[in-house]
Amino acid sequence: MYALNIECNENELKPIEGELKNRIDSFLKELGFDSSFSINFISDDQIQTMNKEYRDIDRPTDVLTFRLDDDDTFPCFDEEDKEAGDIFVSLDSVKRNANEFGVSTLEEVSRVMLHGILHLMGYDHESNDFKVEKMLIKQEDVLKRLNYSS
Repeated sequence: MYALNIECNENELKPIEGELKNRIDSFLKELGFDSSFSINFISDDQIQTMNKEYRDIDRPTDVLTFRLDDDDTFPCFDEEDKEAGDIFVSLDSVKRNANEFGVSTLEEVSRVMLHGILHLMGYDHESNDFKVEKMLIKQEDVLKRLNYSS
């Protein structure tokens, strides 16, 4: 079970909330992942604060994933039924990425949600090279198989 929390950009995301849930359900089925987690949409300022605190990088990012079993500094925001962890997404960063890569915002949101889920499953990457990083190759393969990428 997962929770989808939209704390910012509600006007933009509420109309597609059902589609976001459908895509998450598709990812979970495709990956065979059934642990509890949350996906939280937050502001660039909030994600930048978290990125600085937990990764010592003082800039916003599109997605941060915190696995419950990473370490003692896991930022638990909701103690109820936490098993895998939490994913935080900045829609502002996602929209910049979508513009830069020439894809729709929905496609890029799907990509970063899937990216976070793969991190929760234990996948990791050292670079953002989509040609050599196994996690990123898997991510793009899943998006294509589900017809969520152009």
